[in-house]
Amino acid sequence: METKNTLIKNITVISPVNNNITNNVQIKKGTSILIENDRIAEISSNISENAIDKVINGNGKIAIPGLINTHTHVPMNLFRGLADDLELDSWLNDHIWPMEANLNGEFTYIGALHGILEMIKTGTTTFNDMYFYLNDIAKAVEESGVRGVLSYGMIDFFDDEKRKTELKESTKTVKEFNGKYDRIKINYGPHSIYTCSKELLIETRALANKYNTGIHIHMSETKKEIDDVYEAQGKHPFEYLEEIGFLGEDVLAAHCVWLNNKEIAIIKENNVKISHNPCSNMKLASGIAPIDKLTENNICVSLGTDGASSNNNLDLFEEMKFASLLQKVNTFNPEVLPAGKILEMATIDAAKALGMENEIGSIEEGKKADIILLDTSNVNLTPTVNSLISHIVYSGNGYNVDTTICNGEILMEDKEVKTLNEQEIIKKTNETVKLMKEA
Repeated sequence: METKNTLIKNITVISPVNNNITNNVQIKKGTSILIENDRIAEISSNISENAIDKVINGNGKIAIPGLINTHTHVPMNLFRGLADDLELDSWLNDHIWPMEANLNGEFTYIGALHGILEMIKTGTTTFNDMYFYLNDIAKAVEESGVRGVLSYGMIDFFDDEKRKTELKESTKTVKEFNGKYDRIKINYGPHSIYTCSKELLIETRALANKYNTGIHIHMSETKKEIDDVYEAQGKHPFEYLEEIGFLGEDVLAAHCVWLNNKEIAIIKENNVKISHNPCSNMKLASGIAPIDKLTENNICVSLGTDGASSNNNLDLFEEMKFASLLQKVNTFNPEVLPAGKILEMATIDAAKALGMENEIGSIEEGKKADIILLDTSNVNLTPTVNSLISHIVYSGNGYNVDTTICNGEILMEDKEVKTLNEQEIIKKTNETVKLMKEA
């Protein structure tokens, strides 16, 4: 019988609060969390165990909000290790896009299951994805129990017929899924300025307004992209998007490595949200995003891993550490992006980036029960008498996650994944990649 309520007792809760105060991360020791169905019903040290379906002993563990990965291409777990040590242009054109030509719905489904499995094991409960074959990715989301915000990656390469097909496919999926599934939301996903026509971008804006969805787009990832856009449009990328009326508070822009001060002002004025992907940006030698300037301007910055083909993992704990350290060494300022702010970027700020801050991103009564437990008996999370927030950001890794809960359902407990067959997924992933390489 499906568990209706769960009590996590005697736990240390570390969570930001859903407000506008910077670094407002609270620590509550020796408390308990009552989950009823899909929501957090009560947080208190005096909750009775009577009539509880499931009790989890939180002694020696830390509860934090489920992590939120705001930029992924989850099925690209199939391509992990396919094309390393390359710049973005060669990586995409010579390796990734040719391999993606061999994809089909079944292959995408297997890749999505593999990526979701990795996220469950490393504490991510919500991911914001851009890819193809959305029905197959949505099937993997539904089976696994995680929360997925999905967008079809539209690319028209400035061709009118292709543009119509891409917009039609995206809108079909928006209509099919939105409002019908609790854990699945569909947004529009124009890939980038350099792969999408002006007409596609303008029509995307109108459709997002019509259907009340978000927009997920790659922006300003490389110097070459900036130069190419400037040559074609006579403007820098965010100047161009502002001119055509594309920007708004529902836009989530991934990467944003190359920004000038005028563009930062445009981002702030339009309340655009940012997904920072430090590991992917470093691996592809794309550059260092000016996150210090963005946060100084109170711009909402979240964290993403990008795909496993350019990272090469989906571990947001690693992303948290690198995000902080990269800004410190780049600015020669050790006080930039302290641990508390970084934890916010992976939780409540990420929820804000997706327009979901009233539902997820913090452990608060009334919110969705998206919670992960970390085991402090692991040597890298001790001594526990020191800063636990520091341990989470600078010492922790995804494999410190003991339990993963999303929407009130236990997806992993004592490191055992409950909703997916781990060994079968790994086997099928290896078989799938072999088939694709032989195609």
